[in-house]
Amino acid sequence: MIPILAQSDGILDSVRETGEMFGFQWSLFFSQVVSFIVVAVLLQRFAYKPIIDILEARRAKIAESVANSEKIKQQLADAEARHEEILARANVEAQKMIDEARASASTLAEKRQQQAIAEAEGIIAKTREALNLERERAFADLRREVSRLVVETAGKVTGKVLTADDQRRLSEEAAREIAA
Repeated sequence: MIPILAQSDGILDSVRETGEMFGFQWSLFFSQVVSFIVVAVLLQRFAYKPIIDILEARRAKIAESVANSEKIKQQLADAEARHEEILARANVEAQKMIDEARASASTLAEKRQQQAIAEAEGIIAKTREALNLERERAFADLRREVSRLVVETAGKVTGKVLTADDQRRLSEEAAREIAA
């Protein structure tokens, strides 16, 4: 047993001499370890956690913005579907009116037939005018709604209150996008 202790004493002496040669001091080493631990704890508490909290809040805002974007897309799709439905109904009604006009015109004399066709074409033109007006009104409503939603979403995404100029600019951009 004694030779093992003698060997370990020799190794320890060698380590101690090497440390002294390079200027290693245990008291400085322990003070540096304590300083490092204090700095690490302070950074963990006052820097790392707040940064993580900010990143989580930002991630939540982005997720909310994506959800709002999907909601806006769905509303736009619904509005387009309603628009197509209105057009289809108007076309069916217009065709129905044309068919009725032609059926009644065939039973009348040639003169009455020409008069009925002229009236039917007038009705078609008025129906198309009304349809165009309704479509323009639906698009105007759609543009206003999408513009409002874009302004609202942009305000939520940026986290600031938008000025009247910002709202007007975003509304115009959204209207141009829809028109295209």
